[in-house]
Amino acid sequence: QVQLVESGGGLVQAGGSLSVSCAASGRTWSYQALAWFRQAPGKEREFVGCVNKIRAPISYGESVKGRFTISRDNALNSLYLQMNSLKPEDTALYYCAASLKSAYCGSNWRDYAYWGQGTQVTVSS
Repeated sequence: QVQLVESGGGLVQAGGSLSVSCAASGRTWSYQALAWFRQAPGKEREFVGCVNKIRAPISYGESVKGRFTISRDNALNSLYLQMNSLKPEDTALYYCAASLKSAYCGSNWRDYAYWGQGTQVTVSS
């Protein structure tokens, strides 16, 4: 089993910045990629970005490109999301997820086996 715990988040005004973190524990050797997803009430789960263990280029969702930055520690036990130029439409529950697929880093949430409990990000206008 892999445990993922998100932290950070909170309330920020539009145009501001916020960061969230994800700490992985348990069988951290078993997953190949970590990702950020988000989900707003009444909306589909949306891909934010992901990194994999072979250090392929970080992949970002279209709606966050140029504003959000994902970083990691060397062992990929921790994942970070720096969010700049936040908009009200960025308001969502942000989840960290782990994929067991070999060298996989993609946008389909169904391919991720482990999920954190989520952390709320709220952007006021």
